[in-house]
Amino acid sequence: MRHMAGRITESLRTETVGGLLLVGAAILALVWANSPWQDTYHQIRETSFGPAALHLDLSVAHWTADGLLAIFFFLVGMELKHEFVAGDLRSPKKALVPVAAAAGGVIVPALVYLAFNAGKDTVGGWAIPAATDIAFALAVLAIISSHLPSALRVFLLTLAVVDDLMAILIIAVVYTSEIRILPLLLALIPIGLYWVLVHRCSKWFAARTWSLWLILLPIGIVTWALVHASGVHATLAGVALGMCIPVIAHSANTAGDEEHETSLEHALEHTLRPVSAGLVVPLFALGAAGVTVEGSEFLGSLSSPVVLGIALGLLLGKPVGIMLTTVIVSRLTPDESDDSMYWLDLVGIGMLGGIGFTVSLLVSELSFAGTDHLDNAKIGVLTGTLLSALCATVVLALRNRHYKRMEASR
Repeated sequence: MRHMAGRITESLRTETVGGLLLVGAAILALVWANSPWQDTYHQIRETSFGPAALHLDLSVAHWTADGLLAIFFFLVGMELKHEFVAGDLRSPKKALVPVAAAAGGVIVPALVYLAFNAGKDTVGGWAIPAATDIAFALAVLAIISSHLPSALRVFLLTLAVVDDLMAILIIAVVYTSEIRILPLLLALIPIGLYWVLVHRCSKWFAARTWSLWLILLPIGIVTWALVHASGVHATLAGVALGMCIPVIAHSANTAGDEEHETSLEHALEHTLRPVSAGLVVPLFALGAAGVTVEGSEFLGSLSSPVVLGIALGLLLGKPVGIMLTTVIVSRLTPDESDDSMYWLDLVGIGMLGGIGFTVSLLVSELSFAGTDHLDNAKIGVLTGTLLSALCATVVLALRNRHYKRMEASR
């Protein structure tokens, strides 16, 4: 049993399995929400629990979006820190193209959405098609990339990390209606304590997995509760704590690799990635993706400005924005272009950028919570994500076949 549990945990660390679980949870949510048991689905989502005295008597939907998803954002924070310290973002020259591509992939989808919703009460959803789901996009790439250049994965990962940073800033600035200063200032105390512990006792924590749960996790929960009380979206507590983790730059020698393998960053990644991929993100998808639609209502909703703005923002806005800015920056700085990637490869990567599942659903909840537009927003996200994934799969599968032929002819 222990051996089987170990194999399951290890498989959850792979991008493919995590992405498939995410898709499976979304499909289950849609089937459940449109089945004879749909009332049970919505009742579970709206069931509230938690300490009311601390203003944490939240619904199941809120606990998954605000609470569990903080673990996902903790890993995002660590990835951001890693990219800035040891990844491509540490070099301004290397970072220029993917950062510009990410910016274009945020701006153009937002403009597409605004083209359909300007002057309407739905204009506040402009940020929904701006995000890329790292796990989902990398899962699709992993399934079909047996012969694609490794530079494509690096480019997509860097682009998606910067994209997530922009999404985090948007959530922090746009979707924070009222900030209570005292809880926010108090949150700095556990964050400071966390920073001191992970820097002063990094090796000690890395060698003792139990300490991650019994010492660091309670500090994280206190931080999360204070950030939640401040009015700032509570998942940002996960980002802040994730960026506290010390990062060891990879080195060319074996000793450097061994040091990374025994680092706290590696221990946390190794411990939390299966939790995020196998539990947190699928549970969020199960709670957020369930939209109840009748056949005629669904067809009618496809023509709504919200659905069109989000779906076309993801399907067309993302690849156009990514490609346009990549072309411009590559022309201005030709020395920084990667010769192993061709423009058709980048078309496929741009389409993968249109997979906006997790963060887009979260922003939908923040934009339209309690309104009639929320279901349409979710339909837009699901439609745009599905079409983007299918188009990216076709393009990259053709490119994969091309590279396979090239390898065979050598």
